[in-house]
Amino acid sequence: MRITLKLFATLTDYLPAERRHNAVTLDVACDTTIADLVARFQLPPRLVHLVLVNGVYVEPADRFARTMHDGDVLAIWPPVAGG
Repeated sequence: MRITLKLFATLTDYLPAERRHNAVTLDVACDTTIADLVARFQLPPRLVHLVLVNGVYVEPADRFARTMHDGDVLAIWPPVAGG
């Protein structure tokens, strides 16, 4: 199945060099979890702060069990500071 992974801010450095903007389309197995994708792209857990699937927030405790579905868009942001 196909999903889209979007990484924002400093996390875009973890996408493949041939990425388009901040997103990449992936073929993944039906049982792929958010945590699997974080590991696949070697995202430091301390930088995986805000996680949305199809625009819906996913709690940190749910990221190990939440499986992806065909057409899903997974968006991940690092912690953001500012004033």
